[in-house]
Amino acid sequence: MSHTVEIEINGLPFSIETGKVAKQADGAVVVRYGGTVVLATCVAAPSVKEAQDFFPLTVEYRERMYAGGRIPGGYFKREGAPVKKETLTSRLIDRPIRPLFPDGFRNEVQVICLTISADPQNDPDILAMNGGSAALCLSGIPFDGPVGAVRVGLVDGTFIANPTNDQQAASSLELVIAGTEEAVLMVESGAREVPEETMLEAIAFGHAECKRLARAQKDLVARAGKPRWSFDAAAGTDAELTGRVRSLAAQKLAAVLTTHEKQARSEAVSRVFGEVWAALALDEAKKPAVRAAFEAVESAEVRRLIVEKGMRVDGRKVTEIRPISIELSYLPRAHGSTVFTRGETQALVAATLGTKSDEQKIEALEGEIWRHFMLHYNFPSFSVGEVRRFGGPSRRDIGHGALAERAVEAVLPPKEEFPYTIRVVSDILESNGSSSMATVCGASLALMDAGVPIKSHVAGIAMGLVKEGDKYGILTDIMGTEDHYGDMDFKVAGTEKGITALQMDIKIAGVSLDIMRSALRQAREARLTVLGKMREAIEKPRPELSPYAPRFVTIKIRTEKIREIIGPGGKIIRGIQEQTGTKIDVEDDGRVTVFSPDNESVQKALAIIQDICREVELDRIYLGKVKKIVEFGAFVEVIPNTEGLLHISQIAETRIRSVQDVLTEGDEVLVKVIEIDPSGKMRLSRKMALRDQPALADKEKLKNPQAANPPRA
Repeated sequence: MSHTVEIEINGLPFSIETGKVAKQADGAVVVRYGGTVVLATCVAAPSVKEAQDFFPLTVEYRERMYAGGRIPGGYFKREGAPVKKETLTSRLIDRPIRPLFPDGFRNEVQVICLTISADPQNDPDILAMNGGSAALCLSGIPFDGPVGAVRVGLVDGTFIANPTNDQQAASSLELVIAGTEEAVLMVESGAREVPEETMLEAIAFGHAECKRLARAQKDLVARAGKPRWSFDAAAGTDAELTGRVRSLAAQKLAAVLTTHEKQARSEAVSRVFGEVWAALALDEAKKPAVRAAFEAVESAEVRRLIVEKGMRVDGRKVTEIRPISIELSYLPRAHGSTVFTRGETQALVAATLGTKSDEQKIEALEGEIWRHFMLHYNFPSFSVGEVRRFGGPSRRDIGHGALAERAVEAVLPPKEEFPYTIRVVSDILESNGSSSMATVCGASLALMDAGVPIKSHVAGIAMGLVKEGDKYGILTDIMGTEDHYGDMDFKVAGTEKGITALQMDIKIAGVSLDIMRSALRQAREARLTVLGKMREAIEKPRPELSPYAPRFVTIKIRTEKIREIIGPGGKIIRGIQEQTGTKIDVEDDGRVTVFSPDNESVQKALAIIQDICREVELDRIYLGKVKKIVEFGAFVEVIPNTEGLLHISQIAETRIRSVQDVLTEGDEVLVKVIEIDPSGKMRLSRKMALRDQPALADKEKLKNPQAANPPRA
């Protein structure tokens, strides 16, 4: 039997249905909004794997191309590895649900969401977030949901829940928020320099919608939910062992945790664990349990120092930023580069300028999309002194890169004014927290170093939270330890005017708007400090591009001439590029941009293009080339790719028996345009050209020696 709940959002019904499809999954729902439909399922393993010491939750989101009435490109013609959008949506689903599973739950859980229908106006990601939560709540798996999720836009000063794609294009804000009825769990936002107070209002507006969606899910669970699994979080824990570890470790950890340098602190903590393990003298099989108890003691000590004493493990005050150093133009051949170091976090960031041919083609449900700005983030294992497989980008790499990309994109110049394709790459060389925000700062600096006319600097700062009961501490510029043992990771990026990107993840049941207001205020103060340091390094974009970056000149031609520049199969444009050593981009509106580090090459290519695009004028004399001889005359190319008919009667002053008596293919002859009909066909005259301009006769290059004085008939 199927059950459905429905609420209205932005004038459309938002429905969640269960009991009709995918009935062998532990939980399954179909979420509909407009013409967009998402199937969300979850399955949990009935038992825990032997020696499983972590919670194995996996979330997978995929878009079926048939959902948009499309066939995948490529050789295999089927969906393959997840694309960026799918990876980012998987993270959006994962982040708010993960903290709602009880501590100690170790059964493997898999959430799979499939977009099976997509209209061009309603993004399926919000449907998948709500669907994943609803499926978990229906399944009976221990999960403290439900979680509602909504997108918020800001159009003409009005907040809109789940804006259409057209509305979002006009919005100065894109905010995705997820929360329970009690508190906000996750925020992900991009904005055009939106003030902090406006962002808080958007979060409050979005959370109200999340509550409605959470209540709808509860209604569905009341009708169709499965019995909840019995699970005791305390079962399997050894209180006696935990107490022994605490008594052996607490005092020693309190002493070594104040070691300021990361590696030295890590080594000192490892020594304490070794001493505790030796003192316990237990069987090796007990080591994972001892390790877990030891980490709980370490977490408690880190949190106690912050909440009770306002002390951090590196000795800073809660509002203090780590020392910052900036080195510009670090790479001699990159178009723009910087090494940005904040404490023990260091990013090498490089900017590269390319042409339209370097744009990224994205195959999406709504069709092909071309991106001219890309920011890629890499987190190699050596940055944290570890050894692990060196492969492609992880979900974390993609997520951090997308956050930094949103932060910087808001200040880029319009493509019409700066028609380069821009790629920024951030390689993290050292990491002790907040590497994504170091990437934001480094990207802004590298773009200015490259001479990209961005509107202003963008800085990022990561805020943390430690909350014990009613007491809490908000931390500025958090380190890895504070991120690991804290309750919130709140990243804020922006300019002096306002926020351009925001990301918040919560490890507890949620946070209040008052805490977020305090965190945003503290983050703004820190951001302004970092922006000041960045301005000291470089005040504004360099006036000149790197000598290795391509220069460009843009001209406008008639759209009818585009095909003549490109030529059959791109033959003409390829030839110009090979001849001049340039890159040429041609837009549909007739804008032609020529790129080359060498200005002489640009001018040479422009001259060829302008020659091709020249318009033939009536009554004007041209030196044309004979392309073809026919019985009644010759076809002469007046300008490149434009021919006219030189009739036999117009070749010479006197009558000639045959065209070949005067002309051969390849001859250069003077001709006058004597007629252009409405279809563009031209009639030419050599005799009139010679009559009007006899002094130009010696410019002709005729292969037939009789041509100058043809025999009389």
